[in-house]
Amino acid sequence: MQKLAGRGDEVVAGSFDLVIVGAGFAGLYMLHLARRMGFSAVVLEAAPGVGGTWFWNRYPGARCDVESMQYSYSFSEELQQEWHWSERYASQPEILAYANYVAWKFDLFCDIEFNTRVLAAAFQEDDCRWVVSTDQGMRYRAKWCVMATGCLSAAQIPSIPGLDSFQGPVYHTGSWPHEPVSLAGQSVGVIGTGSSGIQVIPEIAAQAGHLYVFQRTPNYSVPARNRPMDAEYESSWKAEYAQRRKKARAMSAGLLWDQGDKSALAVSPEERLQEYERRWAAGGTGIMAAYSDLLQNADANETVAEFVRGKIRNVVERSEVAELLVPVDYPIGAKRTCADTKYFETFNRENVTLVDHRASPIREMSSNGITAGSEFFRLDSLVLATGFDAMTGAISKIDIVGRRGLNLKEKWLNGPNTLLGLMTAGFPNLFIVTGPGSPSVLTNMIPSIEDNVQWIADCISHISEEGADFIEATGPAEETWMGEVRRAAEGTLFVQAKSWYLGVNVPGKPAVFMPYAGGMPAYQRICEEVAADGYRGFAIGTR
Repeated sequence: MQKLAGRGDEVVAGSFDLVIVGAGFAGLYMLHLARRMGFSAVVLEAAPGVGGTWFWNRYPGARCDVESMQYSYSFSEELQQEWHWSERYASQPEILAYANYVAWKFDLFCDIEFNTRVLAAAFQEDDCRWVVSTDQGMRYRAKWCVMATGCLSAAQIPSIPGLDSFQGPVYHTGSWPHEPVSLAGQSVGVIGTGSSGIQVIPEIAAQAGHLYVFQRTPNYSVPARNRPMDAEYESSWKAEYAQRRKKARAMSAGLLWDQGDKSALAVSPEERLQEYERRWAAGGTGIMAAYSDLLQNADANETVAEFVRGKIRNVVERSEVAELLVPVDYPIGAKRTCADTKYFETFNRENVTLVDHRASPIREMSSNGITAGSEFFRLDSLVLATGFDAMTGAISKIDIVGRRGLNLKEKWLNGPNTLLGLMTAGFPNLFIVTGPGSPSVLTNMIPSIEDNVQWIADCISHISEEGADFIEATGPAEETWMGEVRRAAEGTLFVQAKSWYLGVNVPGKPAVFMPYAGGMPAYQRICEEVAADGYRGFAIGTR
């Protein structure tokens, strides 16, 4: 890439139509579409490779909880037909290999700047251009800036007194080392029992001398029943991919599964139990699709919650441990329901100790261990399975300044405000892929990414054809949309749990339910209507 003259310590790397931040699935597809439309584009990626979340999350047991045949791009029939998944639920190495294959197949690597972390982005009002600055001392100018930074890509490090004094290695599941990590024979502590904790704990238990699991909140989890990909099943999908993708997008979560159309309370207890048992045996989170009202009606939800609690109690041999692992104070599905491989069975091992953070809160770390309650636990290594600053964390790490010096972090101080999760008022020509206010994490992420990126591409094409300089969300439209996001959440049980959906896992972060809970079909219909109505709610103009 040709370097142009710079000012001060920075060098202007070039001018583009689009600067795309992030080379995960969103950034790769945005680059592909930009190229196809004839726009010049560059992707800036902090990592040395593509994959986004799947580049960093390399911890043992890391795996997708959406079936492989659905957790993939749909934009290329050729890609769908030629790629082969080896398992029902793909592991992190295979998903990363898929991302690299996509980048190779569509010749994307040449327009990606790796090892380049974006530090700041500033809107220049005089010429309606974004200037994006990186840690490499480079500046990139572009008319359009697309934040493809991901919903789960900013690792959340807990504030534990003395953490820095611990002499052993500390690993975070969201930024796992690329070189092999051996915990064989060690005394290991794992903090966190969310999705990543549920996946990594059985793997560590199998090699550690002793594993201490520090749990604050027990989590609902169902068996994944992972297995090698069935050739007949794969063939059936590939023969009907277009039809099945269309059906999936017509479902609330963007997933094609067996969605029940009755209330859980409209059938007999015997019939309900039989249905839950059937889905439990099949594996995966499809148990939450057994009935139509499991995420809206508390009484209906309790029927499946109690079923899962019963399964936990049956698996965990020591009753006192089982009761600590049983969630009782929030509805199932209000936090992300996990799919596991022998997670609860792990607590039957003699080398595994569950430490209840509620009864024995973590007080401090020292050079060789951790104190929880009145007890000291000697540790050789510590694993933080403490999740992410979800949905806003990655974008908030960038100093983004819009019109009249408006800073995005300051604007979002009391919670993120967007129009459709795609743009935010005061920041013209700045797009966010699967941002707060979109269904994103409540859906199958890759189809949601594809739909958002296609909308952005169509919008850029429209504005360019019109000869306009900018498009910007208006304040009133943004307020109206965020009100709709709140109403959609209040119609569900999601708001009854202290989850990362509300950002409560991050100290000081305002408790605001961030994703749109109205479902993927309703959201997509609204997006299409807004575009068809001349981008209603957005201001379009010239400088």
